[in-house]
Amino acid sequence: MKPVLLSYFSALRSLGRPGILWHLMWPTLAASVLWTSLLIVNWGVMIAQGAALITALPLVGGWISASETAMMVALVMFKIGLVVLALPIIYVTAAFLVAAVALPLMLEKVAATDYADLQRRGGGSQLGSVINALGAVLQFVALLVLSLPLWLIPGAGLLISLLLTARLNQQAFRYDALMAHADKFELKALPASQSGGLFGVGLFGAVLAHLPFINLFAPALAGLAFVHYLLSALRLARRTENIIEVN
Repeated sequence: MKPVLLSYFSALRSLGRPGILWHLMWPTLAASVLWTSLLIVNWGVMIAQGAALITALPLVGGWISASETAMMVALVMFKIGLVVLALPIIYVTAAFLVAAVALPLMLEKVAATDYADLQRRGGGSQLGSVINALGAVLQFVALLVLSLPLWLIPGAGLLISLLLTARLNQQAFRYDALMAHADKFELKALPASQSGGLFGVGLFGAVLAHLPFINLFAPALAGLAFVHYLLSALRLARRTENIIEVN
């Protein structure tokens, strides 16, 4: 647990460096503007489609449509559902922007000061970063859709959301954190050896993503925490290798 917390303390410390704070904010702001605008523009159409879906429900659809009160309650629940569904969509969009664009830029600034001693072996690439981020997003969406029936169980929705967001953070950010400094072997071996700690970093970021206001910065802050956690682990692994070679 201590390395996980240290990675977030290091991420917070990095916010004082020029340009980092902007990269912390713009992915979530861009994702929020995009999806809020789409929701507002298409609100009327989605409500009409929702009403049609409600009236077409087997067994209860006819009863709901015959009662003005029942229909009003059903539509209110549908509207709340649309807003709630928009939140993970905004987060996953912001996470993609962080992984594909913001995190590589923040990595350059952080590595130049905190990890200047760490040799760059360039095992990853910007194209690899985009492909990895896209794969993580698609897996998140697929698992979210498959898990929707379980959300009917009280309390299950929050647990599922935390676990899926933790997995998304881990899948999306670990490649970017190592792509400039690790070689191709380290790029695969180090995350595998640090899987427990990486899940902890991802889960802590998932908790932050569910806190009001803080969730605006959660994707980029989690990305920065992955940078500090993995580059520190990479530095330690190389020092250990050197000791073994000398002996």
